Amino acid sequence: MATLRVCSLYPDLMNIYADRGNIAVLRARCEWRGLGFEHLASGLGEPLDPEAADFFYMGGGQDRDQVAVAEDMVETKREALHAAQDRDAVILAVCGGYQLLGSSYQLGDLALPGVGLVDLRTVREPGPRLIGNCAISSDLGSGPRIIAGFENHGGRTYLGEGEPPLGRVLNGFGNNGRDGFEGVHRGNTIGTYLHGPLLPKNIWLADRLIELALGIELEPLADDSLEEAAHMSARRAAGV
Repeated sequence: MATLRVCSLYPDLMNIYADRGNIAVLRARCEWRGLGFEHLASGLGEPLDPEAADFFYMGGGQDRDQVAVAEDMVETKREALHAAQDRDAVILAVCGGYQLLGSSYQLGDLALPGVGLVDLRTVREPGPRLIGNCAISSDLGSGPRIIAGFENHGGRTYLGEGEPPLGRVLNGFGNNGRDGFEGVHRGNTIGTYLHGPLLPKNIWLADRLIELALGIELEPLADDSLEEAAHMSARRAAGV
């Protein structure tokens, strides 16, 4: 029996947007199919074993928590995350976690370091926060699909030249409210501003990430009517 091993990074600090709901969905989708599920965590000052999990996850946090996490992640987890990326483990980072995937996050005079898994930078620019329901068109190897969620971020994220986004914005702001892109997608490393939380609203995405992490193809479940209703509700909220 295959077992999905998920490691949450800083779950006590980076959990401002009901991020534990994403873990609950991954567990349920595995257990309903008879797959094993293991959940571990790595927090401040704790080393990270790149072989210990198939799926590494980090959610969003408040600015003060993000400052502490940024420094610690570079010092204690950067090399391990690069090793995990090199062996095609899934790395999913949402909102504040997404902002730390790249080179830096500029908060006024303070520059938070990123772990450099992807080519992007984030800047807290003058102007209102980018808040609201959002929907994007994304392709994770199974054809174009819609991801819907809620975004709430003061930082504007800019992808490096040639760095692929997770998707194109159908309605909402996305990375910076200007270029029409949302998130980032390099190999099995994914970052996004969409939460609320993300996976309960987009059950197809949860299943696809499990497939990528385990290298298998999942059989459909007998009844996903409630999950599909949640997805359609999120799409309607985003005007799609």
